[in-house]
Amino acid sequence: MNLRKYFLASALVASMASMTTGCSLFGGEVDTIEVAPSPVTQTTFPLNELWNNSLSGNTKIYSLLSPTVYDNVVYAAGRGGQVKAIDLATGKTLWNVDVSNSSLFRSQSALLSGGVNADDKYVYLGSERATLYTLDKSSGAIVWKKDVKGEVLAKPVSTESKVIVHTANGYLQALEQDTGNDIWDMNMEVPPLTLRGQSTPTVAYGAIILGDDSGHVNAYFAQDGQLIWQQRISQPSGSTEIAKLNDVDTTPVIEQGLVYAIGYNGNIVALDLSNGQTVWKKTLSSTHSIAINQNRIFAVDQDDNLYGLSKNGGAVIWKQSDLLHRQLTDPVVYQEYVVVGDYEGFLYLIDINTGDVVTKTQVSSSGLASKPIVVDNKIIIQAKNGNVYSYGPR
Repeated sequence: MNLRKYFLASALVASMASMTTGCSLFGGEVDTIEVAPSPVTQTTFPLNELWNNSLSGNTKIYSLLSPTVYDNVVYAAGRGGQVKAIDLATGKTLWNVDVSNSSLFRSQSALLSGGVNADDKYVYLGSERATLYTLDKSSGAIVWKKDVKGEVLAKPVSTESKVIVHTANGYLQALEQDTGNDIWDMNMEVPPLTLRGQSTPTVAYGAIILGDDSGHVNAYFAQDGQLIWQQRISQPSGSTEIAKLNDVDTTPVIEQGLVYAIGYNGNIVALDLSNGQTVWKKTLSSTHSIAINQNRIFAVDQDDNLYGLSKNGGAVIWKQSDLLHRQLTDPVVYQEYVVVGDYEGFLYLIDINTGDVVTKTQVSSSGLASKPIVVDNKIIIQAKNGNVYSYGPR
């Protein structure tokens, strides 16, 4: 198991805390990072809570555990091992299972991480214990579980009767969907120091597209795992090990023959899907996956600036800087708004044309970290305490 990701995550959190107080971990003064206050808004588009459903969470542990929606059912999990199927319209629990090894005499957390995914047959979850779970979509019963090559910090994805898993130590594995039997695996280069997180693969046209920890976007054949192309979008630079970090932990977006991706200490790029060649690139650094609508890209950078960019060349149309260092979630598009959450649990609606913050709603004081989901005119989001919420117009 790749423990360096644990250590770096802890170090970065400690560093952020020290920078806020103006004291260095090693003595002396450092620059102070100012967290922007939550902006005052004029509520022009009120959001209403439609329902909520509780799961167990852990607000003190790094986790981007997030739900998924398939066929009008929300599938969500808590870190300890609780997994629920929730009716999208009503918020009622359809089934509720526990995949941990807990018993009457022993309690052991499953350490679920990365997120939940589903298809027409199964629900998939990974854990920090390097275990992949496959559940029956109708009942929640465990169909199979399997030890994989490393921690599962990204959502598993299914394609062509396979489940694809990207582990924290750089392995990409394909398992047989119905049995969990190994089909193929390959290993990507992992630097000595990396950010805690992993790129969730995107599947299109028989190819698997994902980022790695050494600054590349990669394309592999889903059939056999053979490399199709590789393109660097983030280059190591700087004099310290942290400054040299260049992970691509974000999920690529594929649209009209282009792959859109962004890296840490790197660029936002559009790549040709067929050969990986760069169509355009712009200096913009992030650990957040991007959102796209008909003609724009929306990105949150490393300092929590939010950008509206042109899809044709990446020109900046607007920049929103009122949410600096508020630990924003990945952005999503909802009607004519960009939606992000923050560490205090606020959900913001930002005008898609101007970048103005028009509405905010506090969902949970435990905070928001995982990406919101937009489906059926609703915003579904999971708070750090595990609870799942549905918001939208009544």
